[in-house]
Amino acid sequence: MGQDARTGTGERCVRWADRLLGHYLHSVFTRQMRFELGGPVALPEATQSGPDVLYIHVPFCESLCPFCSFHRVLLNRDRAKTYFRALRGEIRCVAERGYHPSVVYVGGGTPTALTEELCETLVLVRGLFPVQQISIETNPNHLREEVFGTLKQVGVNRVSVGVQSFDDRLLRAMGRYDSYGSGEQIAQRLFEAGGRFDTLNADMIFNLPGQTAQSLQQDVHILRDLIGIDQVSWYPLMTSRRTGSAMRHTMGAYSLENERLCYDLIRQSMGDCYQLSSVWCLSRKSGLVDEYIAADTDYIGVGSGSFSYLNGVMYANTFSLRRYARLIDERGSAITALRPLSLRDQAYYDMVMTLFGLNMDVNTLQRKYRGRLHRLLWKELLLLRLTGAVHTEGGQMRLTRRGQYQWVITMREFFTGINNFRDQMRHQVRAELDILDPPAGY
Repeated sequence: MGQDARTGTGERCVRWADRLLGHYLHSVFTRQMRFELGGPVALPEATQSGPDVLYIHVPFCESLCPFCSFHRVLLNRDRAKTYFRALRGEIRCVAERGYHPSVVYVGGGTPTALTEELCETLVLVRGLFPVQQISIETNPNHLREEVFGTLKQVGVNRVSVGVQSFDDRLLRAMGRYDSYGSGEQIAQRLFEAGGRFDTLNADMIFNLPGQTAQSLQQDVHILRDLIGIDQVSWYPLMTSRRTGSAMRHTMGAYSLENERLCYDLIRQSMGDCYQLSSVWCLSRKSGLVDEYIAADTDYIGVGSGSFSYLNGVMYANTFSLRRYARLIDERGSAITALRPLSLRDQAYYDMVMTLFGLNMDVNTLQRKYRGRLHRLLWKELLLLRLTGAVHTEGGQMRLTRRGQYQWVITMREFFTGINNFRDQMRHQVRAELDILDPPAGY
């Protein structure tokens, strides 16, 4: 067999193994995202340790991108003001339940769509909790001098900008060109925002329909060489069933065929200037915050459509904005779905989220699960070693280069499971959220 034939066979085997892993993980996370609907359920009292992370969800956007599976709705100022009042009420209830988070992440939607309401909310948060870090998502059109100053005043030290691509052709397909400007304009805004915060992060997507190696390489060049951005979060395209169907009509068919090639290109192109802080986040210097990585996997979520994970139970707030405001006013909690995880599923979740940050302290998890970690996850841990996904030394398990892409697949399927649950919940309130039913044949 010639060299080319051997290489081709090897690549086919790798792709087959990637697809098999993706199918398996899809079934795992689909099962884990089967929430029990009902409620409302009260937020449990904080334990003595309590989670360090508070996630705040602001669902309002000035325009809705076809690829996005997050809980979002078109901005209406009156509705947004009502929402923010309820949101501050829920945050007060979190404090009353005894929680003391020190890390705050605000996502959406576009949290900066109504800056004055956002800042009033963050002033409250800083008055209630011992906040050390605040990270906020925004869009390129909000990178303005007056927004910078306002966010700095309320303690924001990390800003994550939804860029997705600098390719004007792809920006038009995503419906972002008219809303947020050309790739050149977005790059200029990012350059001018440099140095305003401790960390400026760009959220980028790889494996978009129609995205070429040249387009992706140009994105890397702009971020690395022209802007010198602090940090880049490179997400694989992750769609729910419903979003994937809608996206085909605006962006084209979605395929996983080139996902690994895209990831390898990014790693090779950015590796000389940036280091991994998670499997898909690259930072120019050490010590920068990555919103997905925390010392503890538990966290609290507030806002419509937010999730919490506390003591082995996943909780989800109502996706109805009207019901959210009413429940907070009446009961102080908007939790309407939950999913208790078995001990094995808890250990698996901990392993997934910890290795997402590249390194897992096996001894720490052994203590957490009272010496039962290997018994609970023996098949998964054995498979990681047999496939060369991890290197273990001195109680530390670290992802290898091969394992890093396997964890891209893992996290893609994890978030796809969450997105499909979001689809289910949003479909129940689609008229309220301005969601139109898809054309026949979807």
